[in-house]
Amino acid sequence: MAFGMTRNVVRPTDSARADRVTYVELFFDLVFVVALTQLSSYLYENQTLLGAFEGLIMVCALWWGWVSTTWVTNWLDPVKLPVRGAVIALAFVALVVSVSIAEAFGDRAWAFAIAYVVLQVGRTGFIVWATARHDRQVARDFTFVLFWTVAGAVLWIAGALLPLAWQLPFWSAALALELLGTVLGFPVPGRGKVLLRSWDLSGPHIAERTALFVLIALGEGLLITGFTFVEKESSPSSIAAMVTAFVAAAAAWWIYFDHGERVGAEAIEASDEPARLARTAYTWVHLPIIAGIVLMSVGDKEMLARPDQRGLAPTIVILGAPILFLAGTVLFRRVLERRWSRAQLIGLVALAVLGGAALAVPFLDALTASITAAVVLVGVAAGETIERVRRGRRAGG
Repeated sequence: MAFGMTRNVVRPTDSARADRVTYVELFFDLVFVVALTQLSSYLYENQTLLGAFEGLIMVCALWWGWVSTTWVTNWLDPVKLPVRGAVIALAFVALVVSVSIAEAFGDRAWAFAIAYVVLQVGRTGFIVWATARHDRQVARDFTFVLFWTVAGAVLWIAGALLPLAWQLPFWSAALALELLGTVLGFPVPGRGKVLLRSWDLSGPHIAERTALFVLIALGEGLLITGFTFVEKESSPSSIAAMVTAFVAAAAAWWIYFDHGERVGAEAIEASDEPARLARTAYTWVHLPIIAGIVLMSVGDKEMLARPDQRGLAPTIVILGAPILFLAGTVLFRRVLERRWSRAQLIGLVALAVLGGAALAVPFLDALTASITAAVVLVGVAAGETIERVRRGRRAGG
């Protein structure tokens, strides 16, 4: 019997469904609200160098799991029942990953590792099976990806089974192996490697899916702010903190969606190598954007819980978050438009100078630092809008 799914579940290229984001994909994304909330809580409770590195491993793993699934649903049609069933099954596995985050470097390491491996290997194996009879090039490419994913899976499982001192090195190596495979094209000795220039994909689909994930990340921050605020007695500082958190989130939304989000789909559609551009702009460059938004929620909780606190950890969290976010968005615009956003560069430099000064002399408490960062983000958003209007570009969002 020939290997592969009999039914053709590849996305149609000659209909409106080619670019459409389906509701089952959004259902999959909802699981990551839990993941991001758990990650924010973990980072808040572990504001140390080790906690930061562990948080980096988890945010990279979560992003890699989500964005890889997005690429798969760019080829496969979630309207078809087999694909819809697979996406729902993957959503459950992602839920297991999400609820394991708080103890991922503790008692639930095995649950996190097994669920993550099932998510990665299961999804990749599914697209190989689904396309084997209908698009042999895609099936071949993802077979190469599967080899690398299985190799990384061995390291994830081994790290979970070994003592805690070995867990972080093994998981770091597993993640590095997956990322290295992407850079090298997942080469397999004697078989070749993946050639991105041969991939045809939907720019609008990837751009919209990623934009919706950015919205989910911003919403998670507002969720954290709301829950933290209702647990406290109302006071001038808590009210100021809540307003500041909302203003910063709105400014971040404006910076991302007023212009850059729309440009992404247009740039991919016009590119001679759409897959390579999409990989750079959405797989790589969006990682600091998402990490910055997650860290903003940690800073918001810090500002609400301890508005008068000064020190190294709160300064790095509160000012480092918008620095990460702007670093990602300025690179995103550079990749897509081949130009630097002046407003974002100015904001990035301002925050970096302020952060350096605050680390040298801790003169900013958590609330003041948050207000300052929010003002800078509002200034960047305003500068971006003025620049866009002068260039005669229409608004997105």
